[in-house]
Amino acid sequence: MSQPSRRDLANAVRFLAADAVEQAKSGHPGMPMGMADIAEVLWNDFLRHNPNNPHWANRDRFVLSNGHGSMLQYALLHLAGYDLPMDEIKRFRQLHSKTAGHPERHETPGVETTTGPLGQGLANAVGFALAEKLLAQRFNREGFDLIDHRTWVFLGDGCLMEGISHEAASLAGTWGLGKLICFWDDNHISIDGNTDGWFTDDTAARFEAYGWQVIRKVDGHDAVEIQQAIKTAVAETNKPTLICCRTVIGFGAPTKQGKESAHGAPLGKDEIAAARTQLGWPHTPFEIPAAIYEGWRKNGTASRETEWNALFDAYAGQYPTQAAELTRRLSGELPEGFAEAAQAYLEKLQADGPVVASRKASQMALEAFGPLLPELIGGSADLAHSNLTLWKGSKSVTSNDANANYVYFGVREFGMSAICNGLALHGGFLPYDATFLVFSDYSRNALRMSALIPANVVHVFTHDSIGLGEDGPTHQPVEHLASLRYIPNNEVWRPCDAVESAAAWQRAVERRDGPTCLVFSRQNLAHQARDAKQLGDIARGAYVLHEPASGFEPGKDILLIGTGSEVDLAMQAAKRLESEGLRARVVSMPSSNRFDRQPAEYRESVLPSSCRKRVAVEAGVTDFWRKYVGLEGAVIGIDSFGASAPAEHLYPHFGITADAVVAAAKALA
Repeated sequence: MSQPSRRDLANAVRFLAADAVEQAKSGHPGMPMGMADIAEVLWNDFLRHNPNNPHWANRDRFVLSNGHGSMLQYALLHLAGYDLPMDEIKRFRQLHSKTAGHPERHETPGVETTTGPLGQGLANAVGFALAEKLLAQRFNREGFDLIDHRTWVFLGDGCLMEGISHEAASLAGTWGLGKLICFWDDNHISIDGNTDGWFTDDTAARFEAYGWQVIRKVDGHDAVEIQQAIKTAVAETNKPTLICCRTVIGFGAPTKQGKESAHGAPLGKDEIAAARTQLGWPHTPFEIPAAIYEGWRKNGTASRETEWNALFDAYAGQYPTQAAELTRRLSGELPEGFAEAAQAYLEKLQADGPVVASRKASQMALEAFGPLLPELIGGSADLAHSNLTLWKGSKSVTSNDANANYVYFGVREFGMSAICNGLALHGGFLPYDATFLVFSDYSRNALRMSALIPANVVHVFTHDSIGLGEDGPTHQPVEHLASLRYIPNNEVWRPCDAVESAAAWQRAVERRDGPTCLVFSRQNLAHQARDAKQLGDIARGAYVLHEPASGFEPGKDILLIGTGSEVDLAMQAAKRLESEGLRARVVSMPSSNRFDRQPAEYRESVLPSSCRKRVAVEAGVTDFWRKYVGLEGAVIGIDSFGASAPAEHLYPHFGITADAVVAAAKALA
């Protein structure tokens, strides 16, 4: 084969995608075929990356927000030389392959984030770009632009229809993320057909209103126009850029291009054969000539990391403290001595015994841990003074302060959580976000993606129950605790006092394999007495908080389980029962997820299987607790919506009281 043209290089992407979808009998060929020319120019002329080290710290980030076109990204990774061999391309959408139906970060080298639900890739990318800006602000010095990379995003009409795109794009403009560059695949087609009937926004004007640079009417199949648009985007350093690319979905497929039939189904062997003829691609399925590989791998990207490593070494010579801190943060290691300092804080809290709302205890933990964690960054969805997420060291990310670490997200729960996923995935930061627990519904899919990716994000939720009172049932979470606990790999903590709150924060900071949801109260919570063993056992998710003075007999005595504000109800009930000759163990279970992953021996020591007389109490739906109390046990909770009234009236009204726990225990005795 002679020297390949740009169109030849793009056609390699098109036919790898079309052939892989055809072989799988499943997938989306249209978008990869439509965006192949844009991808070829970006990857071969502008993208700074190293296929030999997908985790190079100063690499550009590429995000495929319209993730259904995953074969575009797999073809690019394969052709560029990542560890994604042709056998994996042939196994597209098959069990245990590295080429899943949508890009998955934990499966495929070179995939920066898991995309699938439309719009979230864009929001993740905003998090990437914010992380780059803040790390550069913190660590770069004159002559040492150590942190200097861009975030590139492919997105489609569907991404822009989703509400999260408005939330994320608005913040990107506010923050002036000049190294965020997005390509809009403006093909006017979605699953239901031509979008003229449901997507008539002036998208370009919308993004200009957000404070973006917008480059309009770029021919997405003209390499020269694409190249010039990217150069214009790169030249703008104070605004993110949207490049509006007119493309043809399924480009090159004679009877299906430009139609919804090219979107989400194999083209068919005859159509692919006709496309080969039309585009001048004579090669058989999965055949890539050596000249094509050479064309995709000639830009010497690996040398850029070598140059950067030399720059870093020189930087470390002049700024050793900063270099060590940056290395630590990018590796995800905690500062030396953090565990010891956290333990000392827990012991002091236990001795002091503060009676505060757990949301206040959360803020106290931030004050204690924040100065130890320069990587901590967070914010609230316009509820900072209710969530209590501000602490003395908080500095807005809109400032030029080198230690900027606080994000005012505004009323944008979904965008907030997805942006935090991006901050975590970029590296160098431990992000937290916050809203009322009931509004976790707004950010629900981003929470799920935190766990699936996984991303080490701390999701803070306050106003955890009917205990918030007068705002009423629209603001009172009932099913939310159970719902969040059911997300695989999501760790939910609902602490019962200031000590458990700090322990939950410590666990969230130390976790490295997924997100943590911290759920806090509006109302004050009683302090609970503990010995050193009990203090240590909080980290196991559940532990024995109270034992009868004469010991616990599993076959005879009562076992009470509680979380959060209801632990004190269980403690009151235990004392009442003991005054009436019935003995009870009280188990505090701040994190059922964490407890369920403990060794069987420990779980048995806390909840003996021979003890069938069990009562659980929590101001939430009752069905969740059946796994712990069985069908013969009792659950004190709420299976209806709440009501508007002071909290002290609501608990008796809904029967969540120590009296109710006592009555349930007596019925079992």
